[in-house]
Amino acid sequence: MNYRHAFHAGNFADVLKHGLLCWIVDYLQQKEAPLCFIDTHAGRGVYDLSSPEALKTAEAGQGIQKIRDRDDVPAPLRPYLDLVRAQGESNYPGSPLLLARRARPQDRIVACELHPQEAEALRSATGHAPQLRVLEVDGYRKLPALLPPPERRGVVLIDPPFEQPDELQCLADAFIRAHRKWPTGVYILWFPVKDAAQVARFRDELRSAQIPKLALCLLDVARPQGLSASAILVANAPYTLETEWTPTLAWLARILAQGDGATSRVEHM
Repeated sequence: MNYRHAFHAGNFADVLKHGLLCWIVDYLQQKEAPLCFIDTHAGRGVYDLSSPEALKTAEAGQGIQKIRDRDDVPAPLRPYLDLVRAQGESNYPGSPLLLARRARPQDRIVACELHPQEAEALRSATGHAPQLRVLEVDGYRKLPALLPPPERRGVVLIDPPFEQPDELQCLADAFIRAHRKWPTGVYILWFPVKDAAQVARFRDELRSAQIPKLALCLLDVARPQGLSASAILVANAPYTLETEWTPTLAWLARILAQGDGATSRVEHM
């Protein structure tokens, strides 16, 4: 269930995911043409870092709170950090709120959130922004009907909670179906790196689908226990992704390291 993200909001994986999301949006908005943003697993929009759930894990203390006030942040992270800082120290914005804050009048956001209470919290968090449409649906099932969007330009964020054992397979299936309907869209897929064999099968399946222009960004903070590494797969990424994010990820690996051997990389699949 999406509400469980309250335990993990602002952790190192969020920094990676939301930093890349905001950078890609910023890049695409260099052109005036309207954009469509689709978030398949939207959540509630804002998370209280002083809540019992957040304090129980204290993951934000090893993530966003380590970089929020630094003055040496690499340029690709600044669009994200500007939005995070604007929310105040105790509130962390989720992906649909980041998109709502960044959307221009000509842009449109479709946020899929299956749970009614979370969907209503999202509407409230975004101030019922006119560019935002919240659908109380399963994002995986709804996604094909949303593609291709009328704008013909935009981003699809697929960021499931990964609470089911077959979630990585569901992610691959949803992405492949979506890409066949809209091969020119920018796709951002987040997944935890827990089982090397599952990740290898995931990559093999995407290769078999012959989807071009895939870039993988990985951040491993060498956490002794719990989730240590997460990855973002980007389809049709901006051409400067490798140049700009290789040093940015290296900086994040150094600053957010929780043990020896923290690493990062950008590679093409």
